[in-house]
Order: sequence, then C-alpha cells, then structure tokens
Amino acid sequence: MTAPAALTGDTTVLRFPNGFRWGTATAAYQIEGAAAEDGRTPSIWDTFSRTPGKVRNGDTGDIAADHYHRVSEDVALMRRLGVTDYRFSVAWPRVQPTGRGPAVRKGLDFYRRLVDELLDAGIRPVATLYHWDLPQELEDAGGWPERETAQRFAEYAAVMAGALGDRVGTWTTLNEPWCAAFLGYGNGVHAPGRTSPLDSLRAAHHFNLAHGLAVRALRDALPPAAEVSLTLNLHALRPLTRSAADLDAVRRIDAVGNRIFLDPVFHGRLPEDLVRDTAAITDWSFVRDGDLAAASAPIDSLGINYYSPTVVAAGRSESPSPWAGAERHVRFLPAPGPRTAMDWPVDADGLHELLIRLRDDLPGLPVMVTENGAAYDDYADPSGRVHDPERVAYLHAHLTAVHRAIEDGADVRGYFLWSLLDNFEWAHGYSKRFGIVHVDFATQRRTLKESAGWYANVIARHGVETPRNG
Repeated sequence: MTAPAALTGDTTVLRFPNGFRWGTATAAYQIEGAAAEDGRTPSIWDTFSRTPGKVRNGDTGDIAADHYHRVSEDVALMRRLGVTDYRFSVAWPRVQPTGRGPAVRKGLDFYRRLVDELLDAGIRPVATLYHWDLPQELEDAGGWPERETAQRFAEYAAVMAGALGDRVGTWTTLNEPWCAAFLGYGNGVHAPGRTSPLDSLRAAHHFNLAHGLAVRALRDALPPAAEVSLTLNLHALRPLTRSAADLDAVRRIDAVGNRIFLDPVFHGRLPEDLVRDTAAITDWSFVRDGDLAAASAPIDSLGINYYSPTVVAAGRSESPSPWAGAERHVRFLPAPGPRTAMDWPVDADGLHELLIRLRDDLPGLPVMVTENGAAYDDYADPSGRVHDPERVAYLHAHLTAVHRAIEDGADVRGYFLWSLLDNFEWAHGYSKRFGIVHVDFATQRRTLKESAGWYANVIARHGVETPRNG
C-alpha cells in the first residue's frame, strides 16, 4: 500500500465532513460459501443457482469467496485499507435454518466472531438483516407474497438484535427490496424466479410491512443509541424527451420503482397513482388496516445504492417485465456515455440527483451511500498486479458527486464502496468483478487492486484529490 502522494499546485482535495464514514460492503451469499456447514440450510439463492439455466456457467455460491473460513484475512485487508465501517449481511438460513424458531449457535458464533474481529481492528460493523437469501422453507410456504413471511422476519430481527446488539451499533433491515420483489417475483431473473406481477406487488408490500415490524423488534432489543436504517436502490430517472408521454413514463416508473417504498415507509401511505396504474392487476386488498402505519416506523437514516441512471420513454417493455402496471406504457433506452462490464452507463450526476431529491423530499433524514461501484474486466497481470483505472475513474467521479451534494445541503453521512471482494454476482455468477480486492476463485488468493490503494488514499486524506479547476 502506498502512502498518499504529495499534492501539486494543480490539484486540491475535496474534504468530507468530520465524522464521515468510509466503508466497504458485501453480502452473505455472494462471499461466504460454506453453504451446507454448521447447520445452514438452503436459501432461495441456493435453489435458484442450482437450477439449470438460471445462473451463468451454472455457478453457485457454494464456495464463493470462502469468507466463512477467511474472516481474519478479510478483516485484515479492511484494516489495511483504513476503512472505518464494514457493511455485511447476515445469512438468514445460517442462523435460523427454517426461518422460524431458535437460532443455530454455530451460525450466530460466526457473526459474533466477525463482529469481534471488526471491533478489534477499529472497524464499526454495520449489519444488514436481509440481502435476498430467504430460507427456502419460507419460500415453499409462499415466500414474500405472503404476510406470514413479514412476521417471521420480525422474529429473526429480534434474534439477531439479541445476539449482536451489544456490539453492533448500526442495523439495516432490508437491502434493495425492489430487486427482491420485482426481479425475484416479477420477471424471474433473480431468486426465487417467479414471473407474476401480482406476486411482485404483494411481495413489495410485505417487504414494507416486514421492515416496519423489524424496526419495532430492533428498537425493543437494542440500546437506545443504536441506529436503524433501510437501504433502497432508488432509480435516477430521466425522460428521453420533455413530451407529456415521456414525462408520464417517468411518473409511472417513479411510482413502481421508488415511491412504492418511499411513501409507505416515510408517509404511511400508498402512492395513489400506483394504485391506479396497477388496478388491472390488483385492488390492493392484501393491505390490511394498520399495515401502512406499521411500515412507517421511524428510522434513523436511509441508505441508497446507486450505480447508473435510467432513461425511459413512452412505449412498451419486453415481457416478462418487472415493472408491474407500467410494462405496457414504458420502454427503456440506453443512456449515453461510457459503460461498465455490466453494460451499465457511467453517470455520476445521477447520484447527485438522488441525494438532492432526498434532501428536498425527506428533510432532516441523514443519508448514507450504502453501495456504489463498478464491474470491469480486470485481471492479475504476470507480475501479479491488477490495474483497474476505469474503476478508479468511476469511484472518483461518484465521490466527487457525493461531495457536491453535501455542499448543496444533502445530509450524507457515509460512503460504502461496493465491493470489498470479487464475488458471486447473482445471475452473472463469477463473470463480473466488482471488488477492489481481486479474488482468484480457484485458489482464493486475494490481491489488492490499484483501486484499493486509491481508496485507501482517499480515506487517509478524508477527501478526494481533484484538479484545482476541474
């Protein structure tokens, strides 16, 4: 790891506020492996990835980055980088194999060991309770379209708070419920692979309910100073033109992509236009009295995950579509500019736009960027080095956008780079690399990429070096 380079007269450092949290993030199924060890049972992603044709190359998370056996090594890497916080997720079937009942001691012990090593390294643990790995037994009973799953989730939240609440100060209930509901139950490209617009809307509602019930369970079990949060992948939307039809396309996607979670969680209501847009699918009678009040239990901060903007126009989406109620009215277009290995456009202005929207729509609510990063086709060269200048450029642009949003009055408290490690990238298997640490999956050898050194320098300076007039 190199020390921060000396600045020249042509550059300056954009300093972040005191106390700004510098982190990195991972998810359990993507890195842990040990899929059948110490009492862990299959999750919906185990089942999905073992279904032929669902994941590229037939890859599974059975081994992943073997983090379960390499916790000490991975925490040492984080300590070397200087991160202040680490956002990880708990594998629900590792601690509660059937999704109900008492916890498995060995499963809890793994997370206790992880948290203890983080604290010993001076790194704050940030725990996410759900990053898409629903116990398969609960899916067999109906999954997220059934309200019973929300009740089970609240009980699981209480179990985890009881086990780790004395050492974990920040808790996130759900990660990206939009993906879990609409990619999992709408167009089926994620686990559990269902293709039902009705099920996707039912799942979205029960995610909101599960979040609210879990907030209450966490508050009952955690010390008063603990922070409780939610992470959403809000869509930065842009119309192709300023025509009324294209602007209505933005409205429709904002309703089913953003406000389907924002309005219940922060205002205790369903968006009226969403109810109208989806009237041909459901009358929303699965929303019971008290559900929306429960969903709007107050939280301490909101996490947002951002990778790229979304351009829409009037038209029709391909089938099956995840956009329930909008699929016959909206088409999606590629945004201009360079692209990552995921074929996602690189546009940091979208992150700034989202942060300013939250400044205006939810005044007084602290925000953290809980995921931001990029996949590129990087590799270790013959000398063992991993050059990834495109990732450095991506991160630089997006951290600059965060700084600009803070200057514009957004209350952004932290940034978590996705991801610490190359990992199992869902339906893409091991074909896409988001990590700032390269993983040779055959040997599990870890190699810091150039982006890791760059990020360590950002953390050391508490700011981003940038051209003085840039």
